[in-house]
Amino acid sequence: GSNKGAASYLSDFLRNNFGIELEMMEEKKATTNIISIVKSSDQGKKGYYKLDCNSKGITISGDQEGIFYAIQTLAQLLVIPVSDKNEKLSEGNIAVPQVSIVDYPRFQYRGMHLDVCRHFFPVSFVKRYIDYLAYHKLNIFHWHLTEDQGWRIEIKKYPELTSIGSKRNGTIIGRYPGTGSDNTPYGGYYTQEEIKEVVQYAKDRFIEVIPEIEMPGHGSAAIAAYPWLSCFPEKPTEIPKNMISDKSVEEQKNGRIKLVQETWGVFDDIFCAGKDSTFAFLQNVIDEVVPLFPSKYFHIGGDEAPKVHWKKCPRCQQRMKELGLKDEHELQSWFVQRIEKYLNSKGKTLIGWDEILEGGLAPNAVVMSWRGEKGGIEAAKQKHNVIMTPGNPLYFDHTQSENEDSVTIGGYNPIEKVYAYEPIPKELTEAEGKYILGAQANVWAEYIGNEKKVEYMIFPRMAALSEILWTPKEKRNWDSFEKRLPEQMKRYENWGANYSKAYFDLKATVLPTDDYNGVLWKVETKFDVPIIINFDMLDTVWSYKSPQLITQFVENAYAYYSIDGKGVKINQ
Repeated sequence: GSNKGAASYLSDFLRNNFGIELEMMEEKKATTNIISIVKSSDQGKKGYYKLDCNSKGITISGDQEGIFYAIQTLAQLLVIPVSDKNEKLSEGNIAVPQVSIVDYPRFQYRGMHLDVCRHFFPVSFVKRYIDYLAYHKLNIFHWHLTEDQGWRIEIKKYPELTSIGSKRNGTIIGRYPGTGSDNTPYGGYYTQEEIKEVVQYAKDRFIEVIPEIEMPGHGSAAIAAYPWLSCFPEKPTEIPKNMISDKSVEEQKNGRIKLVQETWGVFDDIFCAGKDSTFAFLQNVIDEVVPLFPSKYFHIGGDEAPKVHWKKCPRCQQRMKELGLKDEHELQSWFVQRIEKYLNSKGKTLIGWDEILEGGLAPNAVVMSWRGEKGGIEAAKQKHNVIMTPGNPLYFDHTQSENEDSVTIGGYNPIEKVYAYEPIPKELTEAEGKYILGAQANVWAEYIGNEKKVEYMIFPRMAALSEILWTPKEKRNWDSFEKRLPEQMKRYENWGANYSKAYFDLKATVLPTDDYNGVLWKVETKFDVPIIINFDMLDTVWSYKSPQLITQFVENAYAYYSIDGKGVKINQ
């Protein structure tokens, strides 16, 4: 049964990653080099496992989930060289230290998010992303499926959500406000069969998939498909002239006035709260999404919903009057509570971004705190469950290097800042702290247009996230984590994954000399290792001892060092 599944996963993992073939058997026939998997109780801790490695073999015991995590630990214990791409690792190259480990996670919610709307990622990559979560013992995948820039999930009752809403006519070039449109149609969506396939793939790896369907804001793609969802169906979608594609200009001239957004940001055109047809639509969407996702959670967004249209909309104002609501924040609260009742009737618990606190919190809602920790603290004090995901430091679309060489959305969240994060705020009492279910990191994809960049943004920061959510607070140790980072980089290379080397960056500064007769080139690293330098790629290289005096023109200065054979270079 379950042990067979775990054994099969381990066998596939060792074959695919290390070229090791294992024979699977129900009963022990050999006496050495055995990996035994034994199901046992969880000792009151979900995800509990025990792993023993000795001269006779390896024994794994625990609950189903724990056995899976033990396999991930075993994979990390394998002492391996970096593999040559053309050469399988031989069994003689693999060793496992003798250890006895008892382990279980600190938090039950350990998540990663992926925005597939600003840029779309195929099923093959979503599965690989799920594998990455599994390797890091994370257990929640938050799948952000709808946005202003694209609707990515098939809804059979509303085919135009994908035939129209999944495609935009262009995308802005460069960092917002950009330098114009690329005039390249862009799109993609997942069929319901593909969604089921991904959810099952995740389930096999003990990962729960939580869908996010944004409401009432971030709905431009749905409104482009069905303009009646807007307060003002006859009002054209606003895309600034310097950002709009030629095709969209033409379409608006010819009468298609609602468009899928082509730029980034927050937009005034949101779902109308005054029309019952809006709620009929959303409930019909929920009816199709709920059966695809076994998770008890359903994320409704709830963030960044400007009230500009609601303030001018006669239907919304009439709704407020009938309900005795004092402002549009209370109208949004009513909107969320109406949706929550429907989700609860389907056996689902609503999750929303921390804006759902404004105007009054829905009775059973879980708050995802992204604008710092304030919303999470407030919700926990109100005895609501909370997931922490503050932009600083858990937005992995923010840069991790001061020398970033590609466009990012901004912000600076280096790995050491991620590792230092404590999910339970000190402002909470011990009783209030129990409402913190855990945390997740978010990957928003405005400036992440391909799979390799996703990998670059999440690695190695995902390793830090994993440790802060798994390891007991008192056992977290930055010095220990830092020493293990180079080995983790080897794993990324063995997976064929891209990753950031920002943590290993050299810091270079140019200082004036006392007599202003040249400059001093100062180079620093976090590690106590020799630094090698040279100028203009000359044949001569020398060891850096102290700030280097430069008295003549140098086009390029180079510095590099090596940790465990891994070179890191900086050009100045």
